[in-house]
Amino acid sequence: MPGPRDRHLDPAAGTFGTGALSRAAALVHTLLTVEGLLLLSAAPGLAGLLLLAPDPANLPLAALCLLPLGPAASAALYALHHRGTDLTDLHPARAYLRGWRLNARPALALWAPLLAWLTVVAFTLTHFAATGLPRWWAGLLAAAGAGGLLWGAHALVLTSLFAFRARDTARLALRALTRHGRATLGAAALLLLTAALTARLTEALPALLAAPLLLCLLHTGRRMTAETEEDFTA
Repeated sequence: MPGPRDRHLDPAAGTFGTGALSRAAALVHTLLTVEGLLLLSAAPGLAGLLLLAPDPANLPLAALCLLPLGPAASAALYALHHRGTDLTDLHPARAYLRGWRLNARPALALWAPLLAWLTVVAFTLTHFAATGLPRWWAGLLAAAGAGGLLWGAHALVLTSLFAFRARDTARLALRALTRHGRATLGAAALLLLTAALTARLTEALPALLAAPLLLCLLHTGRRMTAETEEDFTA
């Protein structure tokens, strides 16, 4: 006689935990768990960021406050990449903590220089009148800052999923900017969406939607990660 665990409770797939509704519930559970852990990991820096006045002089302090966000986002990407679809066998918290242990140091090795570069760009642009440079230099700096953000998006995905050295990850991310145009356009769209949410609504909204945004970043970079795995891993 079949027991209760053998009954067909999910009409979409025949067994509980594997149907369409169960997969959707598993995704929601994973996103909420990862979002909570990401906010908890980055909480000290985010709290400090909220206390800073919107003054260009505070840009270096803002960069320091954003340092914990890099490892937290890397751990979130790892957990989302390794998420389960079976509602009866979900361990997003375990995957997040494993991603943190594996990726915190490599992610910080790339995240800290990126923040430093973006701080220099932002500080220069906010004090551009005092530099005495031609106006077209401002356009070049803005383009360099945008390029740095796109490079950082690729580097964050790669360092979260692969155990390369920091300099190798940096080169692969730079290569992906032109080789994987769809991934770069997807990252650009997500960055523009984040900027629009921040400008139109509230600075806190992108943080509250970090897990779905990172899942979209993973989705847009699927071909990049697949090619990286095929070409550069054994």
